[in-house]
Amino acid sequence: MANHKATPINTKSLLFFFRQALSGEHQDYTSGSIRKAIFLLSIPMILEMSMESVFAVVDIFFVGRIGKEAVATVGLTESVLSLVYSVAIGLSMAATAMVARRVGEKNREEASRSSVQAILIALALTLLVSLGGVIFSRNILGWMGASPLVVESGAIYTRIIFGGSIVIMLLFLINGIFRGAGNASVAMWSLWIANGFNILLCPVLIHFYGLRGAAIATTIGRGAGVCFQIYHLIRGTGSIHIVKKYFVPDWKIIRSLSSIAWTGTVQFLIGSASWIIMARIIAHFGSEVIAGYQVAIRVLIFFLLPAWGMSNAAATLVGQNLGAGQPARAEQSVWATARYNALFMVFVSLLFLFGSQPIVHFMNKEAGVDAIAVEALKIISLGYIFYGVGMVLNNAFNGAGDTRTPTIINLFCFWAFQIPFAYWMAIRLGLGPKGVFYAIVSAESTITIVALLVFRRGRWKKIKI
Repeated sequence: MANHKATPINTKSLLFFFRQALSGEHQDYTSGSIRKAIFLLSIPMILEMSMESVFAVVDIFFVGRIGKEAVATVGLTESVLSLVYSVAIGLSMAATAMVARRVGEKNREEASRSSVQAILIALALTLLVSLGGVIFSRNILGWMGASPLVVESGAIYTRIIFGGSIVIMLLFLINGIFRGAGNASVAMWSLWIANGFNILLCPVLIHFYGLRGAAIATTIGRGAGVCFQIYHLIRGTGSIHIVKKYFVPDWKIIRSLSSIAWTGTVQFLIGSASWIIMARIIAHFGSEVIAGYQVAIRVLIFFLLPAWGMSNAAATLVGQNLGAGQPARAEQSVWATARYNALFMVFVSLLFLFGSQPIVHFMNKEAGVDAIAVEALKIISLGYIFYGVGMVLNNAFNGAGDTRTPTIINLFCFWAFQIPFAYWMAIRLGLGPKGVFYAIVSAESTITIVALLVFRRGRWKKIKI
């Protein structure tokens, strides 16, 4: 057990580990200090997720200059696009679990072969999503409760975003592959490249093409990130090296990936679809409230995604250590990561309670929209510590290949509790948007408590993939 003890970290070693984390140097996360392993994985994963959140903030920042109808269009499109994210995350989750398990077993060839099979699944699924989004873009906005003006001006944005959903799917999936292999720095740099293109192109293309330009900039940015990923897959960075022969469908691996991915996808579809319903409830109160809610969600995501990045470290550590036959080390990694994530979320909670006004005002200048966004941030942040611990536990289940457990928890807490509670509070009791905000806090806190009780039972340690 001596190799599990934390090693002292001073300023000099901290800087060394930081450079090591960003370098992409291959590490064995099945031995040595757990705290060092969390640090080396978390730094690039946090920066990766920070960049993913920047996508949302950059778009809403520049689109906010066009008007509240444009903000509503982006928000409603993203709410439905979260279904695509769910499929991408579900498949990415399966790839992470399987690649991590094979890397823990020191089987590089099977890790690479599994990666390619996941990409083949993604390509087939995305074809259907893109066609549906392009054909039914106006219907999507209308179903979400958008006004005729929003539908008329925003349909082209929705059409372009859905038409280019292949880059969303691959960006999520391939980053999941690299995270499972323990090479989180490649995943991080792909998001930095994608955001760099988006930040540069967004104001220019919006100036010339309006809302359509925002969609084009985002799609090009993500596409650049995917090109970077593919380069490293072909080059053979770390434990993953794809070659031509792996592109022959391997139905055994495809079935194994699918069995994890479909429950992982359902897990996130349950959550994502519930957010769509929550947005639909918010739509009862008009475009100004929709815009305020969407601004708040973008800010929340901006700070939640770094915490999600740290929780991804738990998934990699669980997968690799189970592959190496070390379930006790896997569990220790989860508890340590949960503690660090909770501390980060304490800081974020205080920031939103006392500093939400200038944050919101930076992104939006309309007073009515500001008021709704600030209120949402202050209420929802009350449960942030629960969110931080809960996402680590859920990612630990997923990293073990046990996507079924978080799926059941999400189904109960979102659909049997959050949605009815939000509707009752907001509409029946007449609390308006506050009712939705309080329902979010209640549901997310409940998810954490239930996940904690189930995790302690330890059945996740026995999952075979």
